[in-house]
Amino acid sequence: MNRKNKIGLFAGLLVFVFFLLIPSDANNVLLYRTAGISILIAIWWMTEAIPLPVTALLPVALFPLLGIMDGKTVSAFYFNSYIFLFMGGFIIALSMEKWNLHKRIALFILSNIGQNPKRLVLGFMLATAFLSMWISNTAATMVMLPIGISIIKQSLDNYKESNKFTDNFALLVMLGIAYGASIGGIGTLIGTPPNVVFMQIFQMEFPNAPEISFAKWLFLGLPFVLFFLLTSWFVLAWLVFPVSADFQLADKSIIKKQRKALGPLTTPEKRQFVVFVLTALLWMFRKNIEFGDGFTIKGWSTLLNFPGADDGTVAIFMSIMLFLIPSGSKSSMLMDWKTAVKLPWGILLLFGGGFALAGGLASSGLSNWIGEKMCFLSTLSNIPTVAGISAILTYLTELNSNTATTQMALPVLAAISRSADIHPFLLMLPATLAASCAFMLPVATPPNAIVFGSGYVPISKMIKAGFILDLLSIIIITIFILLIAVPIFNIQLSGFPVGW
Repeated sequence: MNRKNKIGLFAGLLVFVFFLLIPSDANNVLLYRTAGISILIAIWWMTEAIPLPVTALLPVALFPLLGIMDGKTVSAFYFNSYIFLFMGGFIIALSMEKWNLHKRIALFILSNIGQNPKRLVLGFMLATAFLSMWISNTAATMVMLPIGISIIKQSLDNYKESNKFTDNFALLVMLGIAYGASIGGIGTLIGTPPNVVFMQIFQMEFPNAPEISFAKWLFLGLPFVLFFLLTSWFVLAWLVFPVSADFQLADKSIIKKQRKALGPLTTPEKRQFVVFVLTALLWMFRKNIEFGDGFTIKGWSTLLNFPGADDGTVAIFMSIMLFLIPSGSKSSMLMDWKTAVKLPWGILLLFGGGFALAGGLASSGLSNWIGEKMCFLSTLSNIPTVAGISAILTYLTELNSNTATTQMALPVLAAISRSADIHPFLLMLPATLAASCAFMLPVATPPNAIVFGSGYVPISKMIKAGFILDLLSIIIITIFILLIAVPIFNIQLSGFPVGW
């Protein structure tokens, strides 16, 4: 345990005890107790005083003991449809990794993007982003890292001495992988934990609001990812760390050689790819898709009269199918339990802890109390409100877990939207998107840490690039929320939605 952990451990306990000892009447006692637990969890999450998943279990122990919520109620938050959605998505991703399908997809994208150095950097960003829409950001980065390092080493063999352009090429490839992973995860509901956190807390806070389906999120997430990726690539590769037009790759067949080494497409890969595509289609076409002017594509849940099916149902059903479909190789199935137990159980516990904390904030009235104190936001216009929320969450997640940060922020923002008479999406959506936009520091995200460890990314360069992309993210999020999300989600720009 380092100094930061020790300080966080004792500071959290002191604050917790302080809130328990504050004199209060019967009307306020639950507010103080919930505030004490919330701050304790926040401090321990920020300082990693104990492992994050262990901190996430505190509501199970403390809420019943302090009368905030009974044990059965708080325990129910740790397994719900959105946690099963993420679990099923991870099982499908692990199966892709088991048969090397993810690497084949990445190399296919790279081989078709061209060999110009700048275009190759774009290829790395696109390939990593696509993978991170379906598998974890960390796994996507780990897939792309050895490919990137191989190309860097062999390409720089032509140059006896390093120079600005060779250094920039290596830097851009590594940063492209890290930033592609972070940005790409925004594209789908299962791509990154903050998206799942948003969906569950939104449903908890506004049970009467229309459901946000996988397809509806994709209508916002995919254009956002493409626009942000292309903008980031142009800014970094053309303006901040340019590569000379004279810079040539040493071996233009590196990627082709790696594709050849994989051999022909195997039977397990073909079957896994079919499951992957079918799962994505079932997610996208579960609910009715309305295009305006009365034109609607009926969802399969409507056509087949399965109104209770949701995205979590699809994820778990298709995950189970992986255990039933023969791989065509050595009499094994596409998935086995030995591989499945590699699930990130800690992340699932972290989800549950955040959902339980959100439930405690609501049941104790603390989130509404905070919302009433922040009602001055109703006097601000939409642009500074959205930009301000984006900026706060972007820089908070530079030092904190993006999952933990969104779990602390979203219930409060939901309460603020009620008190300030603001549409919840104008606060909660920018916060969710911004939580995935931490680009400055190695500790901000696992992808940043992984590429920093490659030795090709000086911390000063990461800070420079990350600071610029952080600012870009604030601008792009603000534009997309007010111009793209408004029509997609029918967001009214003034007042709280009626009936929510």
